[in-house]
Amino acid sequence: MCNLYNHKVTRWELAAYYEAIDDWQRDLEKDYTSPGREGWVVTEHEGTRRLTVMNWGFPPPPNVKGPVVNLRNFTSPFWRSALANPERRCLVPVTRFQEWSFAPDPATGKKRPHWFTVPSQPIFTFAGIWRPTDTGPVFAFLTCGYEGDPSTHIVGAIHPKAMPVILHQENYADWLNGQPADKLAAPFPSQLLSVE
Repeated sequence: MCNLYNHKVTRWELAAYYEAIDDWQRDLEKDYTSPGREGWVVTEHEGTRRLTVMNWGFPPPPNVKGPVVNLRNFTSPFWRSALANPERRCLVPVTRFQEWSFAPDPATGKKRPHWFTVPSQPIFTFAGIWRPTDTGPVFAFLTCGYEGDPSTHIVGAIHPKAMPVILHQENYADWLNGQPADKLAAPFPSQLLSVE
């Protein structure tokens, strides 16, 4: 599951790309987001998109360590209310994301990081959800499995469990307006991705 991603663009570029009002009015300290850290999100209310910042990860259920950052089980009661409410949908801007190899490298005995990009889109988008908490709003993003053999997919060959749901640009409004998660949760085409 993805636990690190970059957003190596300015907030002005993000606001322009998503046609959003910049609600944050300052830059983030880092150009990457890891669990519990701040990340850019785009929300929509009454037809107006807003670029803002939230912390990555829902508060965990009992007996779970750390924030819950990836959503794969769309029927889980843990996610149900956020998924059912279109106002809790968001777009998560990304310039590249990391997955660790599933198996350790035979030469070093350590798992290797791999970075994925969408070469045709300097900015691409994860399907996200958010919710308010006592310490401020938080977000997570959807992940999905693979159709058939994971090793035939560029991400699945590295990390066969799941990958982030990357939205096609024409589906941004569908997601924000409440289209069911399972209608958009499909692996992004391998031929549109690149790995470093």
